[in-house]
Amino acid sequence: MGNSGTNRSSIMRRRTAPAKRLLAWYGVNRRELPWRAKPGQASDPYRVWLSEIMLQQTTVAAVGPYYAKFLRQWPCIESLAAAALDDVLAAWAGLGYYSRARNLHRTARIVALERGGAFPRGVDELLRLPGVGLYTAGAVAAIAFGVRAVAIDANAERVLARFFAVEEPLPKAKPRLRTLGASLLPTTGAGDFAQALMDLGALVCTPKTPDCGKCPWRRDCRARALGIAGRLPVKTKKPARPLRRGAAFVAQDGRGGVLLEKRAENGLLGGMMQPPMTPWSEMFPSFEEASRCAPYPGKWKKLEGSVRHGFTHFELEIEVYAAVLTDQRAGLWIATGELDGIALPTAMRKILVHAGVCALHCADNVVE
Repeated sequence: MGNSGTNRSSIMRRRTAPAKRLLAWYGVNRRELPWRAKPGQASDPYRVWLSEIMLQQTTVAAVGPYYAKFLRQWPCIESLAAAALDDVLAAWAGLGYYSRARNLHRTARIVALERGGAFPRGVDELLRLPGVGLYTAGAVAAIAFGVRAVAIDANAERVLARFFAVEEPLPKAKPRLRTLGASLLPTTGAGDFAQALMDLGALVCTPKTPDCGKCPWRRDCRARALGIAGRLPVKTKKPARPLRRGAAFVAQDGRGGVLLEKRAENGLLGGMMQPPMTPWSEMFPSFEEASRCAPYPGKWKKLEGSVRHGFTHFELEIEVYAAVLTDQRAGLWIATGELDGIALPTAMRKILVHAGVCALHCADNVVE
């Protein structure tokens, strides 16, 4: 009986020691981020959730200005719920993955109108909200409410794959990494642990050149002991994305207005704005084929070059036709000075830039 108790205590010490070292490192090296509560302060669930949705598939540097803008416009969940979806999409424009903005608005309405402004506290309840997956649910539960939940983002996956020398390729290894991460969770301080794991991956256990000498886990890191840290995690090679092509029509009215139209609410870039376009297919349309899709008959000039943009599952290449109309035509004409205030995604803004209509203001390295 005595030996059994001793063994259990030894196992518990081995499990908690890495967490203690990581939290001690975090206390000294934690990043100051706009959405992160100061030491000793309680986290605001709304700010935690907003930042985590924004950070999906996007970098910290890109998210900062958008996060600040959202808080200025909608400082609480109730104000976001009361906003028009078009205004939310416009504020999101350039950040990519626009389904996140639609889900953000839907969740705000659910929390504000159906739950009295109170976010769910548990992972299972959070998973029922639109756009909330395992990572986001774990992060909100742990950081905002102190729930002992695991939150494994890309940084944490890399750290854990190296710490435990997991050579199984991602994404297949994700469930195993979640289980391994859960085995290291401290009894208290799950929110700090989650953020510490993210910071360790961002600052020390970086993708190509991990700085093992500064790592609080260097003594226990199996990949470091085996000399394989630099090549973990292994990732399954992604197939090449297919290329789709089309044509866009940039019409100006001579008074500083440009013709736009609204995309269908459902599907890719749903509810966003764009110049009139042909359907997308494997080949560029011929001049005759494109002309049949033009919003008006007129002297359309095909511009040199093309516009290319990457979406999650395909690449898009667009040829641009331009015209200046001297008489008033029906349609939605937007003054170029107002383009930053509408829901104009990066791909469509690139088209307008190519036609010389506006400058490009969007998040860097966004693939929608």
